[in-house]
Amino acid sequence: MARSSVQRESSAQISPADERFRALFEEGFDYIWNTLRRLGIPPCDLEDVTHDVLLDVYRKIELYDPVRPLRPWLFAFAFRVASDFRRRAQRRRESIGEIEHVDGAPLADERLASRQDRLLVAAALEKLDLDQRAVFVLHDLDDVAVPEIARTLGVPLNTAYSRLRAARENFVKALRRLQREESRR
Repeated sequence: MARSSVQRESSAQISPADERFRALFEEGFDYIWNTLRRLGIPPCDLEDVTHDVLLDVYRKIELYDPVRPLRPWLFAFAFRVASDFRRRAQRRRESIGEIEHVDGAPLADERLASRQDRLLVAAALEKLDLDQRAVFVLHDLDDVAVPEIARTLGVPLNTAYSRLRAARENFVKALRRLQREESRR
């Protein structure tokens, strides 16, 4: 009997912020995982980096305005953590293997291409610098409008448009180069 009253007390002590985070976690975990993957976090580090993002989100949950879209807000956290990770990480080369995602539903880039094409897309994304990749992923893969991207990343609107243009050009160049290399094999 005493145990059930303790359980009721502990469940009553869950804060609104904790409940809000739990709902956000359920809705956003797969998106964060896939975003980090798209931003070039190696598969062996995805779990740890995802946890880092979620810790940052938890610390700032009170700042989330539910009127604004959730994904760009989460992307900003993922981008900052991925950027920090890449800055800290020692340069190491890993081959790009099968791309995985958590939710089982096809991603936008996966619906458009075969397995081999997905690997080429991932390799071409890897050739983009992180600032360009962030804008490219948000706009061309996640369908976020450029003004929202600029707000999310904290850059001027024209900078966001410029990065998108450069990212598209560099992505196409990298993709063509990789396709040529592939055809020579």
